[in-house]
Amino acid sequence: MNYDVYIWDLGGTLLDNYETSTKAFVETLAAYNLPGNHDQVYAKLKVSTEVAVATFAHFESNFLKDYKIREASALADPIWRDGAREILAKITKSGGQNFLISHRDEQVLHLLSQAHLLDYFTEIITSGNGFARKPNPESLFCLKEKYQIHKALVIGDRPIDCQAGQAAGFDTLLVDENKSLLEIVN
Repeated sequence: MNYDVYIWDLGGTLLDNYETSTKAFVETLAAYNLPGNHDQVYAKLKVSTEVAVATFAHFESNFLKDYKIREASALADPIWRDGAREILAKITKSGGQNFLISHRDEQVLHLLSQAHLLDYFTEIITSGNGFARKPNPESLFCLKEKYQIHKALVIGDRPIDCQAGQAAGFDTLLVDENKSLLEIVN
């Protein structure tokens, strides 16, 4: 392993949630009789939930709440990225540390606990911690200072993950959704 510290994003990186989230979003659009197909929604969700809502349902005040309820229900049986458990275990077994930064709420802790992945993380930052969302590096600076991290690899599936990592002075890796995490991270 080239690093001792790995800082992970959750959605799209460790958790293969884009299909689940897209399905929930399209179902919510249908419930509101709003247009939007799978591919259009998927592309906007890859940017952010806020962009997707602004694109398809900006005038529906309860849309986000209803979508989040559907998404949370669908995520009750999450799909983890190929190699997620193995790479987290490999890092901790070699004496390294894993951290997680997610814009999601405390549901993150439940998902990780349910999958028996919680113990692989030194610290998990969720929206409940109150940090600004990526690409703002505020949460990364907090970890950097608290754990005296000088060298780390920030791993994510979107450019905002890399922007945040670079702003905090860390190396970054944008994952390829078609490869196992074991192939990508070394």
